[in-house]
Amino acid sequence: MGSSFVIHDVAIVNEGRCCQATVHIEDGRIAEIKETSKNGSGGESFLLPGVIDGHVHMREPGLTHKATMESETRAAARGGVTTVLDMPNVVPQTTTLQLLRERYALAATRCHVNYGFYLGATNDNLDEIRRLDPTYCPGVKVFMGSSTGGMLVDREETLRQIFRDSPTLIMTHCEMEPRDHEACYRSTSLAVRLAEETGARLHVAHITTAKELELFQPGDDRITAEACLPHLLFTDADYEKLGTRIKCHPSIKTAADRDALRKALTDGRIRTVGTDHAPHLLSEKEQEWQKAPGGMPMVQFSLPAMLGLVDEGVLSLERLVELMCHNPARLYGIKDRGFIREGCHADLVLVRRQPWTVTRDCIESRCGWSPLEGRTLGWQVEKTWVNGNLIWDGKQLNSNVLGQPVRMQ
Repeated sequence: MGSSFVIHDVAIVNEGRCCQATVHIEDGRIAEIKETSKNGSGGESFLLPGVIDGHVHMREPGLTHKATMESETRAAARGGVTTVLDMPNVVPQTTTLQLLRERYALAATRCHVNYGFYLGATNDNLDEIRRLDPTYCPGVKVFMGSSTGGMLVDREETLRQIFRDSPTLIMTHCEMEPRDHEACYRSTSLAVRLAEETGARLHVAHITTAKELELFQPGDDRITAEACLPHLLFTDADYEKLGTRIKCHPSIKTAADRDALRKALTDGRIRTVGTDHAPHLLSEKEQEWQKAPGGMPMVQFSLPAMLGLVDEGVLSLERLVELMCHNPARLYGIKDRGFIREGCHADLVLVRRQPWTVTRDCIESRCGWSPLEGRTLGWQVEKTWVNGNLIWDGKQLNSNVLGQPVRMQ
């Protein structure tokens, strides 16, 4: 249970508006919100719902030399992320209901923020998918065409059966060989076609090209798309400076693609923003291009970096909250999270407009580096509460705080 306390006269950004209010927290939930002014946009500090990152890789079990549930949820909490949904390409891969239960049990003593785990699809685990409890698991992850974890589903008829029979949301990694613009489009168009044919709920992860965006319609709640932070920040011109540090799958594309993704943040074609937080040791990343693994650690810096896009005029603060807090809660049906509402869990983040520079000594992820090192960000996460417990006070993390498993409705 969380403690009881009051956040006095703060600017709240929630559900499309900003107002000044006092928030009462009791036993880990928001008990009362007393609005004190209709206008809360004039200050330098804002209270937001805790970020829900629907796309992270915590690497546990099996890959804990790179990261752990403990280290990566410390990073999340320090960055204002209060819920993470973790991918199944660990060791062993989370492709059975028993392994899914084991990951939830492991997380109960390790995760400092709230958590959920996807079930991974394979060419031969349809029975496991059919038996999945949709209130227990946020979705089924399907790697189509290419896979970074050996979980490739490459038979169209198997894909069709998964799309037809999954009792919950399907999240796809859409990228065929040779991992270029056209390969992304062909794979995403196949996923969209299968969803249209079967009636499946589809969320396509990490869209990277302008052409793929043509496949999505604003207001379509059944077939939706995610953008991930690296593809909103970087372009292929950044390879010259950062090299394999920003190698990821799907790859970072052109400035025109990045700009199209940024535009889609506000026109409704992008439904959520995640990170695809994927830590690797720097010694692994600094290998030659073909050997270097894809992925980078981003969860600690996603909210400050996206607030930088607000400052650039790419999107409004209200829209950022929609994409990173409200829409993930709606998409996955996460119960009582993602909003500042009476009765909801008190997952909250206080951000302040204050420049700072990313340095290695502030990084919580076990891998110990960030592609944003040396970059000055204009916003800081001042405080983070998880279920009403203050876990980050701007100076140190309270490692005694543990998150809860999310439940879908």
